[in-house]
Amino acid sequence: MMVTSMSNLPLKTPHLTPAHLGLPKISMIGNRTFLIEAPGELDLPAQRRIWALTRALKDRPEVLELIPGMTNLLIVLRGTPEDAGHLQDDLLDLWQRTAELDLLGKTIEVPTTYGGEHAIDLAAICDYSGLPDKEVVRLHFERTYTVFAVGSAPGFGYLGGLDPRIFMPRKKVPSLRMLKGMVTIGGMQSGISVLTGPNGWNSLGFTEITMFDATAEQPAVLAPGDRVRFLPERIEL
Repeated sequence: MMVTSMSNLPLKTPHLTPAHLGLPKISMIGNRTFLIEAPGELDLPAQRRIWALTRALKDRPEVLELIPGMTNLLIVLRGTPEDAGHLQDDLLDLWQRTAELDLLGKTIEVPTTYGGEHAIDLAAICDYSGLPDKEVVRLHFERTYTVFAVGSAPGFGYLGGLDPRIFMPRKKVPSLRMLKGMVTIGGMQSGISVLTGPNGWNSLGFTEITMFDATAEQPAVLAPGDRVRFLPERIEL
């Protein structure tokens, strides 16, 4: 694994992206938790709006916890709001006044074996896309991915930036034992499995990198805003 250090300071864009001038969906979960879902596609501009909203809310005294996900944000309050409707109006107003926020993290290069025994879903990806295996692999490793969010399993990064030609829906019936280190596609995202166990994503390769180590000073390799490049160390087709 190669890591290139970059500035960790966020940069704001000066204007809103027209495709994302719509209003988000706000749902109340319990009596003190709100879920905000960005309008539009699961793309980087939408994720930048979520990052910006997270930054705008982080110092509010009534906020206990902020959990940014894939183009959504979970807000946990310290107590039950007196007027939930007023709070939702406030969040909508803040959304419209907040510009996109870009997080400039580190760049991580991931040596990857494509094909072979661990690419258990490569044939299915080829069938769904109509592309030969060499083209699927090429389209995957030629992209630079952005870590939109980290979650679902410790250290698992949701990587945006997949070429739409190799979009692959998640499995209706998950694989019961997908190995740690498998390089996967799930919808319009890519990922690297961090645990061995059930998994509904589609594997086309494998890496030896350990993405999460609970004993390390920084347990998770990936953080929101990081960039990931898959290096085709070996191709077994």
